[in-house]
Amino acid sequence: MFPYDATLLATVATTPDSVPDVVQILENVGSVCADTDGLKWFNWLYLQVTEAVQARIHKSGAGPGGFADPAWIATLDVVFAGYYLAAIRTALSSSSAPGCWQAVFNVRNQQAIARIQFAFAGMNAHINHDLPLAIVALCQTSGIAPQHGTAQYNDYTALNSTLDSLIDVARQELNVRLAGDALPGVSGLEDTLAAWSVSAARESAWNNAELLWHLRDLPPASAKLVDSLDGLSCVLGKTLLVPVP
Repeated sequence: MFPYDATLLATVATTPDSVPDVVQILENVGSVCADTDGLKWFNWLYLQVTEAVQARIHKSGAGPGGFADPAWIATLDVVFAGYYLAAIRTALSSSSAPGCWQAVFNVRNQQAIARIQFAFAGMNAHINHDLPLAIVALCQTSGIAPQHGTAQYNDYTALNSTLDSLIDVARQELNVRLAGDALPGVSGLEDTLAAWSVSAARESAWNNAELLWHLRDLPPASAKLVDSLDGLSCVLGKTLLVPVP
């Protein structure tokens, strides 16, 4: 879809091993993508989020604002990012990424769509679909079950206020069409975006991770739940990406 897609594919070929690795790859993706590429604006927001997580990890054990289990959060950040990078690889190589991600890639050059719409559609796919999978994957390797009230859950939810602040900034800075021109004074975009909450989405993701954890010995049922998450996320993503008149 873009002449640099082969370069972009090479940029995400490496699997990150640490949060700094994730930051570096996201910076590289951002430098490859043109301003007229919708993926750039989700990636921009995701980079802000990852840098905020990295800063909180560094504070851990050194005063307020840190995490009780920084290693767990750091590993979750890396595992979580892997799903986004895998979606880029699959979408660019075979156009068979999960439906919620393919919905973003199919329209990433549509100039009538606002940058903030791409940012939100990416957040929708990454949180509603990828995050439950990432939590379960980490719990399987760490031996820590996803449960409300644990130190891991408390660290997880402690990020919500930071994410809400970053979303508020994004609403202001990305409230233009893809090429940067102004949006019409009156549109339904604000109403559409107002209906989506990152905190509510992350709570739902944790709940779905708990369900997937309980279904881990029942692969058919687990697969159906993952398919349902993708389907619902795809519908919401397409709604978020309706062009602004």
